Amino acid sequence: VQLQASGGGLVQTGGSLRLSCAASGSVSSINAMTWYRQAPGKERELVARISTGETTDYADSVKGRFTISRDNAKKTVYLQMNNLKPEDTAVYSCYGAIFDGVNTVMKTGQGTQVTVSS
Repeated sequence: VQLQASGGGLVQTGGSLRLSCAASGSVSSINAMTWYRQAPGKERELVARISTGETTDYADSVKGRFTISRDNAKKTVYLQMNNLKPEDTAVYSCYGAIFDGVNTVMKTGQGTQVTVSS
């Protein structure tokens, strides 16, 4: 069972990207999921999270620009990022609870780099 983040890249200020976090392996369902980011020299920051009931929560710095969503059938969580700013540059990773049919395990996905040029 693993999580894999993808969708990062290089974009200009004001641009958009959509990140995906897909669970693979023996996955029955995904539960609460969180996107984090970490910029060089800075602490890891919670960006957004979504519950199994689709309740969402965002960091103040991304409210109104980022949207987290989930597709349970695809066992994937998305992070739509609009109006990107240079300060959004970071490695983005996902973290969450995966139910394999017997146990719930916490997993962190490999990060994806987002770079916003000014």
